Amino acid sequence: MIIERIDTTNFRNSPKNSLELSANLNIFLGKNGSGKSSVIESVYLLGFGRSFRTNKLSSCIQHDTDSFSLFAIAKPTAASSSFEYFKVGLSRSRTKEFLCQIDGERGKRLTELVSLFPVQLFTPQSTDLILGSPKDRRRFLDWGVFHVEHSYSQLIRNFKTVLKQRNALLKNRNLDLKQVSIWDQKFCDLSSDLSVMRKNYIEEFKPIFSEIQAKFLSEFQVELEYNKGWKENESLVDAMQARFSSDRHMGITSVGPHKADIKFKIAGRDASEVLSRGQLRMIVAGLLLAQTKAFNAKTGSTSIFLLDDLGAELDESRRELFLDELVKTNAQVLVTAIDKEQLKFTNKYDNKKMFHVEHGSVKEE
Repeated sequence: MIIERIDTTNFRNSPKNSLELSANLNIFLGKNGSGKSSVIESVYLLGFGRSFRTNKLSSCIQHDTDSFSLFAIAKPTAASSSFEYFKVGLSRSRTKEFLCQIDGERGKRLTELVSLFPVQLFTPQSTDLILGSPKDRRRFLDWGVFHVEHSYSQLIRNFKTVLKQRNALLKNRNLDLKQVSIWDQKFCDLSSDLSVMRKNYIEEFKPIFSEIQAKFLSEFQVELEYNKGWKENESLVDAMQARFSSDRHMGITSVGPHKADIKFKIAGRDASEVLSRGQLRMIVAGLLLAQTKAFNAKTGSTSIFLLDDLGAELDESRRELFLDELVKTNAQVLVTAIDKEQLKFTNKYDNKKMFHVEHGSVKEE
């Protein structure tokens, strides 16, 4: 997918912006606090339906206005697509009303919108993928499977519904064991399907990541270990039975795909114990790039890659290597920097646009 144009109204500190983007590289320059990250954030919203900077979408509404809106014209890159262009939009009001439309049709599910925009994000906080909670790593994994397996979205929705129902039963003082047994069977069936999809994706992903990390950090060999959410040599039925008493006491289901995780190891040790902050950033860059390549290979389409403050904790040679590899994937790239010096190596790229951001206003140079 390529975004040809994006319009924002009352978004963050900007009353209105209208940007015509390059299909390849887009560079946004400006001082800290100028509004560069808000440009990245608006595109991120199309790909995720939420912000990466706040849990409250109301914070994205410009002061003294009632709502913000985003509108984009995008062009599919997959050869199989029957559409020439998509016109999409979303808005959010202070009363929490959220509207999403695709080609003029309102009331679309958010998953329909985000499935159109395979967006990846790299920021100074992206090391949370390794240093953060298992939830961050499950989110990374689910992004990959969601964008290559059409049935995954419905599968994970069904799983979350069953998990919620089982937890509600566990919290009920008058526990009906017959009801628990029925929901346990549904839980195990969905868990099996979910875990198979995730594991297959990881196995296809590993060699792509291994090749990239050899370029990005050749002095180390990072191994990925997938934990499906219960012991490898134990059936889920046995795991649930063994923990039933404690789960009943806590009112939660303590094993299953919702507890899955990915571990990053170097010679048996956690990568976080071995690598510096800058090295961790390069490993995360490699992970995201590998996911982009896996998406390209599986779908025949290209992704949108957002790089916010690329200069943070990456020296010039690593910035250049990362951006070079990204450009090779034909991804549409949006990158922010404080000044041109941080990205002076981009002079070698032909198909690019430069934008200057000041006080929320974005102008093409």
